[in-house]
Amino acid sequence: MSEDLLRDKLEQAEAAAKVQNSQETGGRDEAAADGQAEEHGTGEPVAEKTAEAQPETVQAEDKAEETETPKAGAVRDSKDEKIEELQNRILRLQADFDNFRRRNNAEREQLATFVTADVVGKFLSVLDNLERAEAAASKATEMDSLLQGMQNIQRQFTKTLTELGVKEIPAQDQKFDPKVHEAVMRGQNPDLEDDTIDAVFEKGYELNQKVIRHSKVRVINNG
Repeated sequence: MSEDLLRDKLEQAEAAAKVQNSQETGGRDEAAADGQAEEHGTGEPVAEKTAEAQPETVQAEDKAEETETPKAGAVRDSKDEKIEELQNRILRLQADFDNFRRRNNAEREQLATFVTADVVGKFLSVLDNLERAEAAASKATEMDSLLQGMQNIQRQFTKTLTELGVKEIPAQDQKFDPKVHEAVMRGQNPDLEDDTIDAVFEKGYELNQKVIRHSKVRVINNG
């Protein structure tokens, strides 16, 4: 037998072996597929079962979302209601405070008006006497009578201040006190101790222990 004939038979045998091997492999794959189908209890392909199972899963998820959505909406509504209630409460408190502030300001202005009217009323009589003294001074021929009239007006003025609670701050020959005195000059006097007030240029006054005006004084400093 020639070499070419032997080569042809060898190639034919290898081709036949490949065909048989391919057939055996395909048979095993089909058997495995059938076995998997039987294990799932049905002869249907797995891919078809998976495709049928997916809609059921989607429907279950949709139902779960539908169940959760009303709950979440209810929680949001409850929070919105609480926020709105707090905002309304803040607005009411602010309105009450504004009303209180207006009433308080009105009451203070009214009280200040009453106090001012009372003080002015007390000094009107002093003004009347000053006007009378001025009219009498233009006709007076004696200075003594004019001086007496002015002294009477001063006493009346001082009495009115006392009734209002205003008192003169003692200063002459007193020790200097920066709380009630204001030193406008320094002086020397060997007969007086240092920090003694030897002259008062302007009297000071206090109302219920509150200084209205400091006394302007000269203070001894022998150093």
